[in-house]
Amino acid sequence: MHAPSTLAMILAGSRVDELNVLTCYRPKSAVPFGGFCRVIDFALSNLMNSGIEQIAILSQYRSFSLINHIGTGAAWDMIGRYRGISILPPFKGMEDSADWYLGSADAIYKNLDFIRYHQPEEILILSGDHIYNMDYRKMIAYHHEKKADLTIGCIQVPLEKAHRFGVAALDDEDGERGGKVLSYWEKPAEPQSRWASLTVMCFRPEVLYRALEENHSQDSYEFGRDIIPMLMAQNRRIYGYKHQGYWGYTRTIEEYWQSNMDLLGDNPKIDMEQWGVRTNLAHRGICDLQPTLIRTEATVQNSMIYNGCVVEGEVRNSILFPGVRVGKAAVVDQSVLFFNNVIGENCCLRKVVADVNSVFGEDVRVGPISGQEAGAVTVIGWNNQIPAHTVIGEGATIDPHLPAEQWKEDVAPGEVRR
Repeated sequence: MHAPSTLAMILAGSRVDELNVLTCYRPKSAVPFGGFCRVIDFALSNLMNSGIEQIAILSQYRSFSLINHIGTGAAWDMIGRYRGISILPPFKGMEDSADWYLGSADAIYKNLDFIRYHQPEEILILSGDHIYNMDYRKMIAYHHEKKADLTIGCIQVPLEKAHRFGVAALDDEDGERGGKVLSYWEKPAEPQSRWASLTVMCFRPEVLYRALEENHSQDSYEFGRDIIPMLMAQNRRIYGYKHQGYWGYTRTIEEYWQSNMDLLGDNPKIDMEQWGVRTNLAHRGICDLQPTLIRTEATVQNSMIYNGCVVEGEVRNSILFPGVRVGKAAVVDQSVLFFNNVIGENCCLRKVVADVNSVFGEDVRVGPISGQEAGAVTVIGWNNQIPAHTVIGEGATIDPHLPAEQWKEDVAPGEVRR
């Protein structure tokens, strides 16, 4: 059979608790982003633009929305005799119990038969949870140039934030391109380096197979916590490839909101057109929607508004997904509104992230009081019917599909309404 040089394995199955109600019914990789796409589209588009044509997606948590979004893979030109996208959910093997993925390394280990079938020259393992633009071919070329057993994509982060990541100490062997990994720590309490792992790893296949098999009898199954330290202890050739561009971690609501805001302005940090980001426009029927309608009395400033929206009020510094309706005299400011939200007349939403299919009755107030500086993000779960004149305070969280009796009182700032 034809064997592609690179096999990409996307880890896309986690929920990420910090994203709260946005991941109640979908993995983080399937969370909508930027007005029309999903978080995983950045990894998929990077792979497409890098000419990598054999891709597997390992998904576990509430996979329906992700599977529905990926479809046949045609949106990323992943249909052909020797190219395609495979979805690899957990499965039951010969053992008596079902084998859920116990961690990132375990997910890859349980699919070694799939990997070996493709006979790749290198295995690219990456997260489907991040916002960035990267040509993986350059990293793979560096991996081969250094004859590395493992090459880790790294980016510099502020030292005070490095404790949240896997962190590598690199030498200066290759300047801005990369260097040998001298030490590696997984989420250290007191970081000794600013080079954080992107969760993009290029492995020599034989090294990966052996490491996964050696680790299988252990009680922990993570690449950062287990596999990389094991290879370091074995004095394997491990290099760090330095990524110089934008990277949105988006693990918290505030980071997710900020990454969306990074799409706006005269010189946006994220340029999806320049990056060549693709998405599945057939999902949710996006491709069949009418053009956006901005009525005479509406005003729009520094915002991204996708097809199918109708704006009669004021939208500024915001992102509106397909099908959003903004009523007369309503104000939407510094907000991200997912598919098919309806904002009633005289509403005011400031620094809000609202999941799909919520209806805001007339004169609803969400977020900080007008005139006050916006602080914490207010998050609205999907399928909510918010009664007219309701006030939802800054930084509050609303669970999906609240019953009517839960709306008898206003929501205090910072409150979690269930």
